[in-house]
Amino acid sequence: MNRLAHETSPYLLQHADNPVDWWPWSAEAFDEARKAGKPVLLSVGYSSCHWCHVMAHESFEDRATADYLNQHFVSVKVDREERPDVDAVYMEAVQAATGHGGWPMTVFLTPDAEPFYFGTYFPPEPRHGMPSFRQVLEGVQQAWTTRHDEVAEVAGKIVRDLAQREISHQGDRAPGEQELAQALLGLTREYDAQRGGFGGAPKFPPSMVLEFLLRHHARTGAEGALQMAQDTCERMARGGIYDQLGGGFARYSVDRDWTVPHFEKMLYDNALLCRVYAHLWRSTGSDLARRVALETADFLVGELRTSEGGFASALDADSDDGTGRHVEGAYYVWTPQQLREVLGADAELAARHFGVTEEGTFEQGQSVLQLPQDEGVSDAEKVASVKGRLLAARARRPAPGRDDKVVAAWNGLAVAALAETGAYFDRPDLVEAALAAADLLVRVHLDEHAHLARTSKDGRVGPNAGVLEDYADVAEGFLALASVTGEGVWLDFAGLLLDHVLDRFTDPETGALYDTASDAEKLIRRPQDPTDNAAPSGWTAAAGALLGYAAHTGSQAHRTAAERALGVVKTLGPRVPRFVGWGLAVAEALLDGPKEVAVVGPSRTDERTGALHRTALLGTAPGAVVAVGTTDSDEFPLLADRPLVAGEPAAYVCRHFTCDAPTTDPERLRATLNGR
Repeated sequence: MNRLAHETSPYLLQHADNPVDWWPWSAEAFDEARKAGKPVLLSVGYSSCHWCHVMAHESFEDRATADYLNQHFVSVKVDREERPDVDAVYMEAVQAATGHGGWPMTVFLTPDAEPFYFGTYFPPEPRHGMPSFRQVLEGVQQAWTTRHDEVAEVAGKIVRDLAQREISHQGDRAPGEQELAQALLGLTREYDAQRGGFGGAPKFPPSMVLEFLLRHHARTGAEGALQMAQDTCERMARGGIYDQLGGGFARYSVDRDWTVPHFEKMLYDNALLCRVYAHLWRSTGSDLARRVALETADFLVGELRTSEGGFASALDADSDDGTGRHVEGAYYVWTPQQLREVLGADAELAARHFGVTEEGTFEQGQSVLQLPQDEGVSDAEKVASVKGRLLAARARRPAPGRDDKVVAAWNGLAVAALAETGAYFDRPDLVEAALAAADLLVRVHLDEHAHLARTSKDGRVGPNAGVLEDYADVAEGFLALASVTGEGVWLDFAGLLLDHVLDRFTDPETGALYDTASDAEKLIRRPQDPTDNAAPSGWTAAAGALLGYAAHTGSQAHRTAAERALGVVKTLGPRVPRFVGWGLAVAEALLDGPKEVAVVGPSRTDERTGALHRTALLGTAPGAVVAVGTTDSDEFPLLADRPLVAGEPAAYVCRHFTCDAPTTDPERLRATLNGR
């Protein structure tokens, strides 16, 4: 066992019995490199990363490779999900130097943590124009010993170049109608009208862009925006990227048709997509959207929930194929023969319904289950029986590994998704799951100063400080929970987190945001990225949470901070709309107000109050906030001075300090919130 045996990260623990003398990221590792006069090998990955497992098996488990590493390098292993700041800084360097990035990320550093050589996966033998990992190690070691001054000069130049990479920021000028229209036009140009989604292979679920399209349609009535969102959601839900038996989405599709996924299932993808499909149903009433939202919510609770009430980070892509070999997708794919073994006479119907062929759509004649034909063609009762039997048979296969660490940001996304989905579809169990996860975040991740820890595992807090996306996404989850439950304590907790965003993550001169706090560990560069990746950027997620909190409380400081943060969206939205979707969605909320809805009644359990509250939650007005309570409640600022109307529960809708006349009629409230 090496030093990683004392870590809590499932990814680091996977490498604890490597013959490589790994160090976790620490000052001690770099002190050791300085003392020994060795360069540092930095290897960054995550537990459900397929190619990380491949490189580990080929190289880090190989005794000869490990001996060479131990002799010539200080080797540092980082879980990118625990230390997104370290990952971001060096990934920026990798992409600047090579034009691409990915995981595993392989970077060689000086003992001062300055990078000088980069790569991602390296094979054990030269392949497809790539050098072998051993060749890379020998080349770096030779350069370090024979051209040390040159290496130091290159490293210094890289660090200086990174420091000069400025983000174009428009101060407090948030995007307006023109920029949002240009963003929509740009998305239309990149839209794959035949298959849904944007761009080519590999194709990722465009969750944040879909939220923008739904909000844009709600505010403007643009049918093209709604059509792109609907068609993309339908193609994904019918494709192999969606688990047709167990619910939930895989990380991405390796092809343009959503047929063959990269089989890992991530918490953040499923939380974001659960919310997207719930919002699509809210806008359209689509039965497919309702089914997928609920199945994805049930997947989150059924397969990712931990015993402490939080949500695990991911399920692996690989699993045992029954022969002792770990193979990608083994848990999910089927052959016609396997269908016959499980289903007997119903195998032909299942093959037709799910697109399972003799040739296969994956590898070695195996097929990923899809819904290639329109729903309603097959006997619904028979299909339900088939799905149940296939799911039971699949449960007997060796299951993919689960990364059990709880990441604050992603749990915040799950809280928001489950709270809203539970409220929309009258599923109080989902709201209870959201409450349990929020409670874990408060009990375990928050300290007495409301500083947020990035991770926990088995109910024990991890050592790494929360980054901007943690504060922003957890605040977003708490705001959604406050609107759904009527419990003002969640608004208070969101306020504590957002105060840290203002004080520790925001540049007071420009309003720009940093991914790490002002008092965080100093890296070679303070990371700062406003563009979405697999989840909303911390920058734009913070803008959204600040705006929502301002709408709830009337805080001008929070609204001003949100507007200043959105200045970067004014620059990026028209140019790269696919990569700033959440910022565009927040800008839609800003243009719409956002609307503030206060529902008052004699009690929260009053049936008439509940009808108004549900109508408010189902309103499509972008980013609208909802408060519900009694007339004497002091839990929400929006409820102050809101009397009943002729003794009846009432809803008040305000925007930009102007309020409509209160209404006791849910239909009138619906028209107000869904109108343009």
